Amino acid sequence: MTMREQFRWTPVEGSDVVGPGERLSWPKTLGIGVQHVVAMFGSTFLVPVLTGFPPATTLLFSGIGTLLFLVITGNRLPSYLGSSFAVISPITAATASQGTGSALGGIVAVGVLLVLVGGVVHFVGTAWIEKLMPPVVTGAIVALIGLNLAPAAKANYEKAAITATITLVCLILSLALFKGMLGRLAIFTSVLIGYLVAWFRDEVDFSKVSAASWVGLPEFHAPSFHWAVLPMFLPVVLVLVAENVGHVRSVAQMTGQDYDPLMGRAIASDGLATVLAGAGGGSATTTYAENIGVMAATRVYSTAAYWIAGTAAVLLGLSPKVGAVIASIPPGVLGGITTALYGLVGILGVRIWVQAQVDFSQPINQLTAAVPLIIGIADFTWSIGDVTFTGIALGSVAAIVIYQGMRLLGRSGSAALD
Repeated sequence: MTMREQFRWTPVEGSDVVGPGERLSWPKTLGIGVQHVVAMFGSTFLVPVLTGFPPATTLLFSGIGTLLFLVITGNRLPSYLGSSFAVISPITAATASQGTGSALGGIVAVGVLLVLVGGVVHFVGTAWIEKLMPPVVTGAIVALIGLNLAPAAKANYEKAAITATITLVCLILSLALFKGMLGRLAIFTSVLIGYLVAWFRDEVDFSKVSAASWVGLPEFHAPSFHWAVLPMFLPVVLVLVAENVGHVRSVAQMTGQDYDPLMGRAIASDGLATVLAGAGGGSATTTYAENIGVMAATRVYSTAAYWIAGTAAVLLGLSPKVGAVIASIPPGVLGGITTALYGLVGILGVRIWVQAQVDFSQPINQLTAAVPLIIGIADFTWSIGDVTFTGIALGSVAAIVIYQGMRLLGRSGSAALD
């Protein structure tokens, strides 16, 4: 298939399923693309707000990353690259200790490692990843990253408890009462309602919104590299690899296509998008489950819709006014939303265990989960010279070392550990 053929879509109408290489009429495809924008927006804009990064910059690089992903995967793999929640904790810690530039340097390092992992996967496959990080390990790492953020949610919540509570209740009611697309927009609608409540309670600062122009370049920031903060970001690589593999296989299951040959390209694409984002002031990216949910609901897997979504994100990123509105979301709203979202990140780790039917009657699985969770939640630290390892880094390493160590000991001793 030539490059020109890869970037053409076969028009179809009246079909229950629209494949990656097909499309509906352009007006309908535009509508599906807008749904993808709305689905990704709630989570993508929250990451820069929570980390202090410019929201417009993150949106811009999210769109650029998505378009780059489509090109590198030959326009065959429908996915959106949104902001990753896995980097919130290391960004916060790095910014507090060495400044924003060091956090961006950590993001660039994550991207470079992802590109390298993608190259290895492209040539040798994913079996080594599954052996290094079976579900009990990946579940523990994902869970501890979410639960490590609990103090940050509490800090914002307590700044405006009434607004935070209303926002949280709206999110719970939205998820409980609405299905389909309305349910997937729960974050967006809850933030909107919380924002209105905060405005009524005089908790919103509009000064920067009124001063921002409608069209213009976002803020760009250069990264700096400090060995002391890089260990904080290493576990993020493990999470992003696991997310990419899981999401690509979810899309393969829905479309009935074999995407394993594209797995390395997908991981490397996410890495390259993350490098670009970190180099310019944006946040790390990852393939988005929210947009996979849109495909599951619509049964439209056309990559044309993702070209529209990526282009729309770029255009939003070129509006400082939009970025200023997002940045004005007050702490109370963020506290209400993140109380649920950070907990849900933790529950995603539990979900990995459940789906893989991890047997927690086995000591190897018990300790692989138990020790890292305590290390991550309590945020243990360990300093060696100028380098400090935080709870996320230590917990992630502990999960791998405990599992692999007990597995090796189990082979030479008690077989019950395997």
